[in-house]
Amino acid sequence: MKKFSSGGNCKRSGKIDILVSTTVVEVGIDVANATVMVIEHAEHFGLSQLHQLRGRIGRGTHPSYCILLGDPKTESAEKRFHTMSRTTDGFKVAEEDLELRGPGEFFGTKQHGLPEIRFGNIVKDLDIMEEARDEAFELIKKDPALKGATNSLIKQALKQRFVVAS
Repeated sequence: MKKFSSGGNCKRSGKIDILVSTTVVEVGIDVANATVMVIEHAEHFGLSQLHQLRGRIGRGTHPSYCILLGDPKTESAEKRFHTMSRTTDGFKVAEEDLELRGPGEFFGTKQHGLPEIRFGNIVKDLDIMEEARDEAFELIKKDPALKGATNSLIKQALKQRFVVAS
């Protein structure tokens, strides 16, 4: 095994047999012939990061393997391991991540947790939610200031729900 040095173009010349790294490898590393990645303590990483890490291998023509080592003690961690073992589709990974972490806040700084939506499921009920969105846009198109009799009640409810700081 040869040691990696920070100088020169070792990664493309084939001088590196093994690279041990922190998660900084997620960005900027492109070794087309990399075929195996072992992620220790994988239960500590989110789905998006695991997917990004896995994307560093298998860029060449050879089969590749991503091995997750860890001790998932929570249901969420077990689901992340399960998702990573059954799909490489980034859209499915993102969908599962949304299911596990929730969408975060619409207004605010919270990036994950319980959704603000009080009913429905943003993944499973997408069709009806898109229909509701279309109806809302149509309402605003017809009555932008929500001054109509019924619409003024909607405006009042929105003001109470989303307090605008001045």
